[in-house]
Amino acid sequence: MRATDPPTDPLGLRARTRRHTAVLLALGAAALLSALVAIAAGAVAVPPGTVLRILLHALGGAPGAGSWAPEQEAIVWTVRTPRVLLGCAVGAGLAVCGAALQAVVRNVLADPYVLGIDSGASCGAAAALLFGALAGAGEHALPLSAFAGALAATVAVFAVARAGGRLTSLRLLLAGVAVGYALSAATSFLVFASDSAEGARSVVFWLLGSLGLARWGPALAVVLVVVAATLALLLLWAPRLDALAVGDETARALGVSPSGLRTRLLVVVAACVGVVVAASGSIGFVGLVVPHLARRLVGAAHRWVLPACALLGAVLLTWSDLVARVLLQPQELPIGIVTALVGAPFLLHLVRSAP
Repeated sequence: MRATDPPTDPLGLRARTRRHTAVLLALGAAALLSALVAIAAGAVAVPPGTVLRILLHALGGAPGAGSWAPEQEAIVWTVRTPRVLLGCAVGAGLAVCGAALQAVVRNVLADPYVLGIDSGASCGAAAALLFGALAGAGEHALPLSAFAGALAATVAVFAVARAGGRLTSLRLLLAGVAVGYALSAATSFLVFASDSAEGARSVVFWLLGSLGLARWGPALAVVLVVVAATLALLLLWAPRLDALAVGDETARALGVSPSGLRTRLLVVVAACVGVVVAASGSIGFVGLVVPHLARRLVGAAHRWVLPACALLGAVLLTWSDLVARVLLQPQELPIGIVTALVGAPFLLHLVRSAP
């Protein structure tokens, strides 16, 4: 190329694309490595090479059966693999929903819990654990009751935000806070109204989150499918999210209806968070912390932010669950304690750096 020729990439778009692609590939590798470490580590450690052979044998029938103990196969495939998969899905779901909500309400401190969905799920779970709500569902009573509570909270937030005017970011934020406080009070009332000390302890543990109920089966499949579908939809709407994050006037100028888009996003995010919370309990700070980290790595465009959030969320929750399992073994910490220890200092940093 001659010195007088114009540059082929004057805005650096291809360079940024290559850089962001490399970041996503690195995050994908980190997620896979984190999953392998989490499956191998625990109260009973299994060598990583053995873990790989067991996984390859279980997934594709690769030869090698008999070169490991049956107990190792049970630990790796039956106990830890579904738990790690659930952790990856929960972390990814909470993170991408947090990124979407921060665009919806244009508030960097927003996360999935700004809608009050976790409070609704917690209230439903307390009703199941303490008073046998949906007892006819058997072992599915807890997740179904939590999911029903999450849906009820979503409907309440939507109704309050829509009352007397169009759906705006401020109305959503205020409605979510109000409904969340009301449902938290209802959960506390249920705990005090119950005379079961063991039930109250179970509620408190569930409120702080746990992946201990992860098993192979329809429940895990539902979480994986819902999180994947949510990510796909949000990626499809990524340009609209970019416009909405700038402001309603900009969105309208680009042909995007802010109120209609917020409604669709609210429904999608509520469904995802409801399913996730029903499966894992209330886990905070993932949806707050991860989107900020993703933006520092790949910029503000949601077509890059959303996949980065999914991978970072999976990594964060995988390691948080590993710490929760091994820190005080044989006892298990609620995973929400670990994520709060990570997220609280980050929130303080955001507050200090705010103008």
